[in-house]
Amino acid sequence: MNTIKFLPNQKIKLNSTKYKPYLVGNLPPSFGFKYNEDTDKDGIYKWFNYKGLTYVEDREDFFNLLK
Repeated sequence: MNTIKFLPNQKIKLNSTKYKPYLVGNLPPSFGFKYNEDTDKDGIYKWFNYKGLTYVEDREDFFNLLK
């Protein structure tokens, strides 16, 4: 069963993964591609829309766990 929790600053926690909201005009530059061979960089290719915002996995939170 999926669990959803609403956090401050319109963030969402879905099944223990945090998601950060973006407006369409403020999406990060890496949004919409899987991999760029020229710069050897992964892009953002998984997202969902909810109430007019595009939610992307919060990578900052992920990198804080690795410290």
